[in-house]
Amino acid sequence: MEPTIPTLYQWAGGEAALQNLFRVFYDKVLQDDLLGPVFRQMSADHPRHVADFVAEVFGGPKKYTGDDGGSHAIMIAHHIGKMLDEPRRKRWMQLLLDTADQIGLPADPEFRSALVGYLEWGSRIAVLNSQLTENPVADTEPMPRWDWGVPGGPFQPKT
Repeated sequence: MEPTIPTLYQWAGGEAALQNLFRVFYDKVLQDDLLGPVFRQMSADHPRHVADFVAEVFGGPKKYTGDDGGSHAIMIAHHIGKMLDEPRRKRWMQLLLDTADQIGLPADPEFRSALVGYLEWGSRIAVLNSQLTENPVADTEPMPRWDWGVPGGPFQPKT
């Protein structure tokens, strides 16, 4: 019997770890001179929704598309017209990775490579979509699925 490979969600520490990550992170974002103004109007539920989204992308429960009533298209829609730029994206990445270290997310190279890969991919897409006036993603498009490195790239649509 072959050992079961844990999902990125499980390796990260599950729901509690991801909820903590995004709660602590968005507290920092609100205090940041560069990012604070972009996020000042976010709802109190924003950190939980983002944690649910990332959890689902990392192989966790379908809370974002289930309990939260979200979809990949809805997440994309939140970025449309925000006019994000590279300095903000880099600061967002820096704060999130610093927060991952602060709260003790796993620091092994394999997990961090997958985490950074997803955050780079997602943050760059957010910047691109923030320049648009219409959502390029259909509501029927599947949620992204990020996993440990796999042939053909890490992004695998859920089937």
